[in-house]
Amino acid sequence: MIQFIFSLAALWVTPCSTQLSGSDSQCCIPLTKPKYEYKYIQDGDIIIGGVFSVNYGVKYILDSNGKYIPICINPVQDRYIEIQTLLFTINEINKNPDLLPNVTLGTGPNDYVEHVAIAELVEYLGWTWVIILAAGDERGERESKNLMNELNKHGACVDLIGTLTEDINTDTRTLERIQKSTAEVVVLCGEKFLTKTYFVQKMIKEKTLVVPATWIPGYTFPLFNGSLVFKEEFVIFDTSEFEDYVMKITEDVLLKDLLTVASLCLTHDKEKDTLLQTIYRTLKSQCSSKCLPGYRKVPQKGAPPCCYDCTSCSEGEISNLTDMENCVTCLDYEWPDNGKTRCIEKPTDFLSYDRDSLTLVFNVITLIFFVIALSILGTFILYRDTPVVKANNRSLSFILLVSIKLSFLSVFLFLGRPVDITCMLRQTSFGITFSIAISCVLAKTIMVSVAFKATKPGSSWRKLVGARLANTIVLVSSIIQVVISVIWLAISPPFAEHNIHSEPGKIIIQCNEGSVVAFYIVLSYMGLLASVSFIVAFLARSLPDSFNEAKYITFSMLLFCSVWITMIPAYLSTKGKYTVAVEIFAIISSSCGLLFCIFFPKCYIILLKPEMNTKLNLLGNKKKQCKSFKHCIHI
Repeated sequence: MIQFIFSLAALWVTPCSTQLSGSDSQCCIPLTKPKYEYKYIQDGDIIIGGVFSVNYGVKYILDSNGKYIPICINPVQDRYIEIQTLLFTINEINKNPDLLPNVTLGTGPNDYVEHVAIAELVEYLGWTWVIILAAGDERGERESKNLMNELNKHGACVDLIGTLTEDINTDTRTLERIQKSTAEVVVLCGEKFLTKTYFVQKMIKEKTLVVPATWIPGYTFPLFNGSLVFKEEFVIFDTSEFEDYVMKITEDVLLKDLLTVASLCLTHDKEKDTLLQTIYRTLKSQCSSKCLPGYRKVPQKGAPPCCYDCTSCSEGEISNLTDMENCVTCLDYEWPDNGKTRCIEKPTDFLSYDRDSLTLVFNVITLIFFVIALSILGTFILYRDTPVVKANNRSLSFILLVSIKLSFLSVFLFLGRPVDITCMLRQTSFGITFSIAISCVLAKTIMVSVAFKATKPGSSWRKLVGARLANTIVLVSSIIQVVISVIWLAISPPFAEHNIHSEPGKIIIQCNEGSVVAFYIVLSYMGLLASVSFIVAFLARSLPDSFNEAKYITFSMLLFCSVWITMIPAYLSTKGKYTVAVEIFAIISSSCGLLFCIFFPKCYIILLKPEMNTKLNLLGNKKKQCKSFKHCIHI
C-alpha cells in the first residue's frame, strides 16, 4: 500500500506580485506569517501538499516586540470541510480501501445537560452567589431544585429561588426580593413563565440574566446588563463515514474556531477572549469577597457555604491560594513570610560575630577588662618586692589575677555559633577558673584570720601560718570543681542543639547543658566557696589595718553573690541569645568585682601613693594593738 505524506497550512496570502526575484524568478507570492497557523502534517512515502484560504478576515495586533502581526479571523466552514475531505481521503487510502457501513449521528440538549452547562458557566465566570427564577408550577419547582443542586456541586450558592405566577402582587413581591438581593446574577430555569416580559425587565433591570436554551427565542428581548443566552443548535449528519471521521477529531485549533463562530461565542485565543473576561469576570456576584492568599475562610453561622468571613492564618501557617478552607502548617524549620503566603526558612538566632551588635559590645568590654587584669598582673610582678604586694601572700595574688584573666577569656566561648566543643568547654572552663579565683580569696581570708590569731604569744595557730596552708586550700577547693566537671563531661556532656519551639519564627542555636543537675552543682559549688569566703571575711573585717584586705574581700564576695542570685531567675526567664547574654554579664560582673575590690586599692598605693608603700607605714599605726613588731606577722 502506498503511504502518503500530507502537509498543508492555512495562511494569509497577500496579492501576487510580478516582481522578479533573481535572474530566473517567475511570479513571486510573498507569504506573511500570522500569529496562529493551522498545520496538518502526516508522515508517508509520498508527500501531497495543499494551500487553503480558510479565513476571510484579518486584524493586526501588536506582539511583544511592538510589531503588528496579522491574526486570521472569520473562518469559513466549507473550507474546513475541504481540508478534512483531503485528510479523510488520505487516511482511508492508507488504512483500508473499503468504506465502513454508513452511520447517522445526531444530538440535542436536555434539561440535565443544560443544568451542567449553566453550572460550569457560573463556575468559569467566578460567580458564587446567584438567584434562580422559575415558573410557579410543578416543573419549575422540580427544575429549580435540580439546577440548585448542580450549582452547589460547582461551588455556587443560591440566595433565593423565586417563582413567578400570573398573580401580579405575588410576582411584584418576588421581584422586589430579587431586586434587594446582593446576588447580581439571575438564572432563569425551566420553560418561559407567563409574567409579562417588560414587567420583569423593569423590576430587575440591574441584574444579569442567564437564559437557558429551553426558552423560546421570542422571549430573548434586547437583554439588559449584558445577559447571557444559551442557544440550541441542531447538527444533522448524512450517512457517510466522512461525518463520523470529523466527529472523532478532538484536538484541532481551526475546528475550535469554527465551532466558536457557529455558536456566536469567543475563541480559545487570548486576544479574542479579552472581551469575555472584561465584561463578565468584572461582575462580582458573590456573597462574600474572595479570601486572598494569607487568609482562610471561616463559615458564617447559619449561612450558606458561599457566605463566609476571611481570617488571617494562625501563627506558623500559610495559604497560597484564594479561598482556602484551611491554612497549611509550615515545616518545623520553616516559617511564614510577612504575607503568610509561603513558607521560608527560619532565621537562626545566636550571638553572632558578624550580625549581632551585642556580641561586639561583649567583645570590647571583655578585651578591656582582660587588658586591665593583665596590666595589674604586670604591675604586681614589677613591684613584687614592695610591702603592699608582699602583704597577704603575693603568690595567691598572682594565681588570683591569672584565674580572673582566664575567666574573662572564657566569655569568648559563649560568643559565636555554638558547636559541641564550645558547649562542653564554656561552663566547665568558667567553673574551674572562677573556682580557683574564689579558692584564692578563701585562702587569703582564712590566712588573715589565722595570722591574727597567731600574733598572740604561745598561740597554737603559729604552726598553721605559711604558704603551705594557703596552697592546700586552693588546691583542694579547685580539685573538687575539676572532679565535678570531669564527671559532668563523662556522664552527660553539653552539646549544641537547634531549638525550634522556644521562640516562634526562629531557630535558636544553643547549648544543651546535658545534665541540668551537673550545671547547677557547678554553680552551687562556686556559691558555697563564695559564701564561706564572705562569712570568714565578714568576721575578720575588724582586724588591724595590716590585714584590712578582709573588708575588700567581704565586699567582692557580697557583689558576687548578689550578681549570681539575680542571674539565676533572669537566666531561667530569658530565651535564645539573651539567656547567654545574661550569663556573660554575670561572669564579667563577678570577675570585675574581684579585680577591682581586691587589687585597685593596692594599685592606687603602688602607682599614686608610693610613699605609703613602706613597711613602716603599714605597721606604724598598729603599735597599740601589737606589743612589738615581731608579734605582727605579715603574709
